[in-house]
Amino acid sequence: MELLSDELLEDTYLAAILYKLEDDFIRMLLVEMKRRQLNKAAGSNIA
Repeated sequence: MELLSDELLEDTYLAAILYKLEDDFIRMLLVEMKRRQLNKAAGSNIA
């Protein structure tokens, strides 16, 4: 996960929600966003 930039992580998270990918994958992205204290996109979380 460290290889993803903050912007790419947020974009990936939003795309995962849009395309209704696996909940576990979305949760994994959300956990990493919270670890990095990125909260812009977290308002639309499913976790």
